[in-house]
Amino acid sequence: MKLLDGKTVLITGAARGIGRAISVVCAKNGANVAFTDLSFDDNMKSLEKELNDLGIKAKGYASNASKFDDCQTTVDQIVKDFGRVDALVNNAGITRDNLLMRMTEEQWDLVINVNLKSVFNMTKAVQKTMLSQRSGSIVNISSVVGVGGNAGQSNYSASKAGIIGFSKSIAKELGARNVRCNAIAPGFIVTDMTATLPEDVKTGWYNKIPLKRGGLPEEVANTVVYLASDLSSYVSGQTINVCGGMQT
Repeated sequence: MKLLDGKTVLITGAARGIGRAISVVCAKNGANVAFTDLSFDDNMKSLEKELNDLGIKAKGYASNASKFDDCQTTVDQIVKDFGRVDALVNNAGITRDNLLMRMTEEQWDLVINVNLKSVFNMTKAVQKTMLSQRSGSIVNISSVVGVGGNAGQSNYSASKAGIIGFSKSIAKELGARNVRCNAIAPGFIVTDMTATLPEDVKTGWYNKIPLKRGGLPEEVANTVVYLASDLSSYVSGQTINVCGGMQT
């Protein structure tokens, strides 16, 4: 039996990178997958086909996770299409890095809205369904930068630290109805975005990591599967660092 057989998983920001890997690994573990991104582009279309080819039910939705009403409308449609939501993975996120002295209000607001407000929006939208089911797992993708901070990323760090505090609070609020909430804090993960960095920059990062390599999106996705599955039925309010030992 696959770990997520019979479950429906909703993943935001899924068209590429870590979100796409989470979608595929969840599907390979038997989950039906609803996934969102800003627009239903070629990446979304190819992902929808890839997931359905795995023999599960999958559907992509164009949705802006930073918009409250858009999230509620999307979740209502997903519940109508799939019947339930067993796990929500809040993965949508962006960066707008800059030193504080150069950071604009727009750069601050955009990162907070996309990274942090989206978690509030989507959790608020699915909570009624999960409370009615008396079951559910909410998995919020934070970052080691949210745990330890990073110069030039005060907006990103603040958003990811906020996710950790939010996750702990929601775990306490919803636990009595058997709804769990946890955060994952990835470290340096090799994606299309990080692959374009100069080799000396990547080597510098790897030297800071005890395992001496970057992580794979699938390694983050495997942790999501654990938290979304019944294997973690007594795990709530926690932050799991997936960072090769970088944050110790």
